[in-house]
Amino acid sequence: MKIVSAAEMRDIDRATSERFGVPSLTLMENAGSAVARFILTDYSHAQRIAIICGKGNNGGDGFVVARKLAESGRAVRVLLLCAPEELRGDAAAMFQQLAVRPLVVSEPARLDSADASEMFAADLLVDAVLGTGFRPPVSPLYAAVIRKMNASAAPMVAVDIPSGADADALQPQTGTVARADAVITFTAPRPAHVFSGLTSGATVIAPIGSPPEAIVSSLGLHLSAPVDFAPLLAPRARDANKGSYGHVLVIGGSLGKAGAAAMAGFSALRTGAGLSTVAAPRSALPTVAGFHPEVMTEPLPETEQGTISLRAFETSLDVFRERKTVIAIGPGISRNPETAEFVRAMLKPGIVDSAVPFVLDADGLNAFEGTASRFLNGHGRTLVITPHPGEMARLTGLSIAEIQADRLAIARTVARKEELIVVLKGQRTLTASPDGTVWVNPTGNPGMATGGTGDVLTGMVAGLIAQHPQHALAATALGVYLHGLSGDLAAGAIGESSLVATDIVRFLPQAFSEMRAQKSPDLRVHA
Repeated sequence: MKIVSAAEMRDIDRATSERFGVPSLTLMENAGSAVARFILTDYSHAQRIAIICGKGNNGGDGFVVARKLAESGRAVRVLLLCAPEELRGDAAAMFQQLAVRPLVVSEPARLDSADASEMFAADLLVDAVLGTGFRPPVSPLYAAVIRKMNASAAPMVAVDIPSGADADALQPQTGTVARADAVITFTAPRPAHVFSGLTSGATVIAPIGSPPEAIVSSLGLHLSAPVDFAPLLAPRARDANKGSYGHVLVIGGSLGKAGAAAMAGFSALRTGAGLSTVAAPRSALPTVAGFHPEVMTEPLPETEQGTISLRAFETSLDVFRERKTVIAIGPGISRNPETAEFVRAMLKPGIVDSAVPFVLDADGLNAFEGTASRFLNGHGRTLVITPHPGEMARLTGLSIAEIQADRLAIARTVARKEELIVVLKGQRTLTASPDGTVWVNPTGNPGMATGGTGDVLTGMVAGLIAQHPQHALAATALGVYLHGLSGDLAAGAIGESSLVATDIVRFLPQAFSEMRAQKSPDLRVHA
């Protein structure tokens, strides 16, 4: 799903009406209906609902919400922040259909009246004051009503965006901005819906009639959604065999960290790969093999510390080259200097067939600390790196604070410069491609901040690329989405505090089922 700017959204609405023949009144009717539908479903207990409407199209959406909720038997009141004769265009037309008599307030002092105060004590507030076309500053009247809404104890649903928010912002909002317990927006998200933390609850993106051809954006940003991955989730051929779905080789593990490689190897299988082999130091191999009988193993020469020796590069090249669809390097591999040298040798162009994709994670990435710009390049091959902010800081020479302050630009820059796919992990994990396109992931939760979840992600991404080697970017973005969705399902079942990495693997079948069963045209994104 494309992320669009506020200006692009105006162009989309205009094109929908002028080029594709969908009347603007129909778009407004559909938008208001989507908000009402959400309220009736998620706030079914709310009987007294107050809708605060500005004089623009956001207020027009609010009039539709009021009409729909009144028709459903709710006790609806409307607070209108202008004289009715000031309304124009579609908003004026929707006001004419409103059966609810509004309370008209045109100056801040009137907000302290008994009638207005009663509205702010409703069971639910609907913020239909300012939409995504707003540009600062907020007028005194609107600023006063935002303060009143924010002070109310009632939950609040924002129409399109919380009033006062900058729709194009990539950072948390400042200034006079309404709070929101949920946001219902339309057609496509704006940057702030994804990056600004506008709500503590759900953000719903509802289609209202714009055809896909009308949704055009130059931002190069996509919000991952189940519909984007439908071709990769198609039913399997009836005559398929294990060779049809690729062979993943995980190179990793060390004494004391064998579980990381084992989790990556099994995650590749659980994600659908036909075969999975873990190549690990000889002394760690029994531990790896004891986790899951479905995972094959290969012993590698080791250092005195129980990590992979550089000798593995010379003695085991046949293992690394023979009929492997994807090679993942890094889970549990350690930061031993000799092992790091082995990793750098493995990633040199020409060592393995350039048609074989690599996924590089964890201490596999740390092997390139300070040398990434010289030795870590994906030119002519598929190379996926999956750093967390600390690993990205070591690769780039920046501080973690600098990485976190500009995650989007840094992920995009590294992907372009080094010609590889970057998965920058964290809240709203980013998958950046060499052409500058970035997929933003909406799934996941803080419970996944626990050891081993990155190893599971590495195996999942490798397993999906093994099945779809010609669609490595989409497979990587799908892996990130499924990883977060499975974590969300696990957190819902056992809580965030108790979640461990293997729970993500355990809930993967349910995550697949949910994605394939997705029927609602609305996309719901949680904070």
